[in-house]
Amino acid sequence: MHYPNEKWFPLTDDDSLPEGILDARLCKFYDPEQSLSASDLVDLQSGNADRGICGLPFTRQSDQQTVYIPMNIIGNLYVSNGMSAGNTANEARVQGLSEVFERHIKNRIIAKSISLPEIPEAVMQRYLGVVEAINRLEAEGFPIFSYDASLGGNYPVICVVLFNPANGTCFASFGAHPDFGVALERTVTELLQGRGLKDLDVFTPPTFDDEEVAEHANLETHFIDSSGLISWDMFKDDADYPFVDWSFAGTTHEEFDTLMAIFRAENKEVYIADYEHLGVYACRIIVPGMSDIYPAEDLLLANNNMGASLRETLLSLPATQWQPEEYLALIEQLDEEGHDDFTRVRELLGLATGKDNGWFTLRIGELKAMLALAGGDLDQALIWTEWTMEFNQSIFSPERANYYRCLQTLLLLAMEEDRDPLQYHRAFVRMYGEAAVGAASAAISGEAPFYGLQVVDRDLHAFPAHQTLLAAYEKLQATKRRYWSAKKSAHFVCDELA
Repeated sequence: MHYPNEKWFPLTDDDSLPEGILDARLCKFYDPEQSLSASDLVDLQSGNADRGICGLPFTRQSDQQTVYIPMNIIGNLYVSNGMSAGNTANEARVQGLSEVFERHIKNRIIAKSISLPEIPEAVMQRYLGVVEAINRLEAEGFPIFSYDASLGGNYPVICVVLFNPANGTCFASFGAHPDFGVALERTVTELLQGRGLKDLDVFTPPTFDDEEVAEHANLETHFIDSSGLISWDMFKDDADYPFVDWSFAGTTHEEFDTLMAIFRAENKEVYIADYEHLGVYACRIIVPGMSDIYPAEDLLLANNNMGASLRETLLSLPATQWQPEEYLALIEQLDEEGHDDFTRVRELLGLATGKDNGWFTLRIGELKAMLALAGGDLDQALIWTEWTMEFNQSIFSPERANYYRCLQTLLLLAMEEDRDPLQYHRAFVRMYGEAAVGAASAAISGEAPFYGLQVVDRDLHAFPAHQTLLAAYEKLQATKRRYWSAKKSAHFVCDELA
């Protein structure tokens, strides 16, 4: 499913975690209240509860033992954090460990509103290329602050902040590497990575509300695109730590050992999976308590497999002919299962829908409007239609936005018992067009409530984008299988010669 060396653990009869996954330390970290069930760890991509839990092998660095970590946990809590590539295995590992430090220390600094020491000008002058890049930005009208984010020389992290006086906002870039100069260069490069100067209006002004800055949602925003809030306290003249002209540099092997020593000093276990199947060295590194992007409680509260059981039901909705109460019961089920109204249905179901259909923009809230129409509850349909117009209008196509304006009008008219709908039909057609009036009327009657949603079969042929993604993934899987097969054959030959 994911890698040829994955291991599957069948679900237990009592839904307890099966033997062989995780280790004692990981179980305590991910499931401190012992409330996780085996079915919670079936990953979204397979969605195969009959086969069980897919675990990937990681090497526990303290004793080099293999530990199987469920793909569900990796996908829910770590996403891409700790993934890296390099010219050698150690170079990839150093980059991955550095990224873990970068994001962990970034979160600590932002959440605790730590005041950082500026890097002295004499030190900056050692890196003239960086100074020139900063000077160019300042010449464009963007003041730049360069900070030592090592927290007293303990971590290989740099922070560079850009101010935008034109709109009063700021953007903090963080970078990490055992070599001070490399970390500084990467941090400055990150300032404009993937964006131009014209894109610097998406950030937020600094704030004195340290509680809001420390909220997990804000830290999550920083992980996604660094556009979250930052406290004014970061820029105080009196820093919370002294400047340290640190260096953890050496050979890549030495740098790996040095970074690992920092984790050991923090009493953090490191788990590493190395990969070479694409002809380059790559790895994924997990450091529970440091590399997590999302809290462990999300395995229970916001697990990305929550929609797996709904996939077949939701995709078949446009072709269903249920009783009205069954559609309304599905709304209640969505509420009872705790699905956020803002959640995109395609993400909940794990689909690449393409942009040319209603599934692409469909959120749970809009789906509730459709279900209410199908169930004949026009009062509830109006509530969710207006919710949809408020929160989805900006991303709708002109045709879909016009349909919802028409639908809202027809629903409001339906509430007026003393008005004859036929008296308004001609005006509605002139305002919204024949197609929109016809579609909205069919939705209100329950004849066709799932506007813009095509019927989807079990093999998802209705989504060419998903088929393209699957084809590309199969090419990658074939490469993985060839690599692991050759590796297995080489081990067999070596054993025979021995």
